[in-house]
Parts: sequence; structure tokens; C-alpha cells
Amino acid sequence: MLDKLRVALVHEWLVDYSGSERVLEQILQIFPQADVFAVVEFLPPELRKFIQNKSVKTTFIQKLPFARTKYRSYLPLMPIAIEQLDLSSYDLVISSSHAVAKGVLTSPNQLHISYVHSPIRYAWDLQHQYLREANLETGLKSLLARWFLHQMRIWDTRTANGVDTFVANSKFIARRIHKVYRREARVIYPPVNVLDFNIREYPKEDFYLTAARFVPYKRVDLIVSAFAQMPDKKLIVIGDGTGLAKIKALASDSKNITLIGYQPPQILREYMQRSRAFVFAAEEDFGITVVEAQACGTPVIAFGKGGALETIRGLDNEKPTGVFFAEQSVESLKMAVEKFELLEQSGDRITSNACRENSLRFAPERFRAEFKDFVEVQWQEFLDR
Repeated sequence: MLDKLRVALVHEWLVDYSGSERVLEQILQIFPQADVFAVVEFLPPELRKFIQNKSVKTTFIQKLPFARTKYRSYLPLMPIAIEQLDLSSYDLVISSSHAVAKGVLTSPNQLHISYVHSPIRYAWDLQHQYLREANLETGLKSLLARWFLHQMRIWDTRTANGVDTFVANSKFIARRIHKVYRREARVIYPPVNVLDFNIREYPKEDFYLTAARFVPYKRVDLIVSAFAQMPDKKLIVIGDGTGLAKIKALASDSKNITLIGYQPPQILREYMQRSRAFVFAAEEDFGITVVEAQACGTPVIAFGKGGALETIRGLDNEKPTGVFFAEQSVESLKMAVEKFELLEQSGDRITSNACRENSLRFAPERFRAEFKDFVEVQWQEFLDR
């Protein structure tokens, strides 16, 4: 039934291959006949395989000056841009949205399903954090930014009415959807390529690992600060980003902390396999890296909020895969590391097999089966209205 439908897939921007793009990739495997739309598309040739080398239909922002590198700067134009995409010839519209994609215009004769990675974070509950990190707390620029975010919230709320059915990537995001749109959402966890990872045959090595972009909400600074106060525990930090200078400064006097910059996937995988535990301090919507670490048989020490509560099994579980810390503070993280090591010493160890088993819940095959079944049900209900 679904293979006969005319399908449009709408994504925000196609410039790399990250978490939301993995979702798009799997939806395209369900609907290979679909056409792809985006605000902009600047994928390098070697990455276009995940969209099956399809031609992407973009908005007028694609042709604006410096759009290739400064497309995010055109965010104020994105609501009107996304509304100019003509989807009138399609039966089914699926938007993959964390900003404006769900705002496409559809008719009563079309079914619009929106897979939401998050409502626009910086316009809703994270506005104050965003303004603080962008140094926009005072002044004329601050006033303009606050006015724009206010307008974005109005637009975002209005366009929620054009979505027939919401899908969330976690229970955490389903709650956020209900908070801002007052709509229920079905939870279908995003796909993680867990079969690309495996358990290392040799014993774990004596170091902890963290890997993330160096942006404020990832809280790499918190992890580095905590380990700087635990000189007997080795930490390897993988990643780069705008916060690199700050992270380097925090680690400069600590011989137990090693920064190795960005690493390609195969090197990251090797470190995950070898590490004693993976440390994660962000309040993330879902958190792909913690699933990848578990797929390597590696326990996770994580901030106990957001998607991590759904992807990691805590110590209250029969087969735990990690230890949570309650606050984003140095002391809370240090206590979690100590708790983890006490478990090891007592012989009540978190096993590699338990971690691996838990990660398999998020395999791409599971995502495709769940999402396809969900769309089939929604389409039949749409026809029966």
C-alpha cells in the first residue's frame, strides 16, 4: 500500500551526516520513491549516498550570499522559506524537524507526519541559555534576538496545527512536544548503527573516555574539571569546536587528561571499545554516542536527565549498563565515578554483554519496522476519516 503513495520528505538542512540525517536515511529506505526537500543542501559528493543520490529540492535560501557556510544566519527567513515549498502533488508528507521543517504547508487531502527531534530548543525552554551563550543578554542585539525568538514561538505554535501526527525521538521530547504544542506524540527511538560496533576481545584499559562537540550544552568543561580533581584517574577527550580554548585551559595543568581532537569514526570506535567507561554530561534529547559506547560493551557514567534515562539502564535495573549522576556539577560527577569504581571492586560489575544487549534496542531494522507500521496505521485512519 505505502509503495504506491506519492511521498515528500522534508528536512531542515542537508550539510552533513549526523543524527537527524540517519533518521532521514532510514525513512528513505522505507519510501525509496520519495522526493526530498530541504531549506538548503550542500552535501559533499561522498556523503550523498545516504539520500540515495537524489536531487534535493531547496528553498530560495540556497542561492543567497554565503549560504553554504552561513546558512544558519538566515534562520529569520527560514519560516517563510519553508512555506514556499510546493508539496501539493503528494499524498504523504513526512517532515524531519528540529527547527522549521514541520512548517510546510499541506492540504486536508494530505497526511502530514512530523518526526520531531526537538521543538526549536533556542526558542522555547533553552532561550535563556542560548542568549547567555551567545552573549546576548543585554543591549540592542539582545532586544532584537528576544523579539525574533518571540515571533518564532508564535510561528512554531501555529504550524503545529498543520501536523496531523507527531512522532518524538524519545519520551523526553514527547513531553517537550506536549508542553509547547499540547499535542500527544508517539515515541519511536532514532536508529543507531549498532552493528558497526562490537565488543573488544581484550580486557578494558585503565582510562575513561568522553567524546563530543565542544559546545556549551555538551558540558565537556564539567567532565574535564571533575577529572582535574581526580589526578589518579585518566581521561581521554575526543572532539573539537568553539569551546576548544576553554577545554584546553581547564586541562592544561592536569597530566591525567589527554585531548586528542576530532577523530574519525573508526578511531572513536576503538577508544570506546578500550575505555573503562564513557562519560556523558549533557542533557541530550536522545544521545547517540552513549548507545554507540554500549554497543562496544562499555558502561556509561551519565547525567541522569533527558534521553539518557531512556538509553541507559541504571543501577536499579536487573542488568544495568551505567551509573547516573543527579546534578551537572563537579562533585556529583566525582561521586558517580567513585560509585562506578566501587561496583567494580565489589565484583558487582556492569557487564559488556548487558551493555551490548541494551544497545540493540536501537538498531536501524527496529526503527524501520516501527516507523513503517506506524505510518500504515496512520494512513488507514486518514482514509477512514
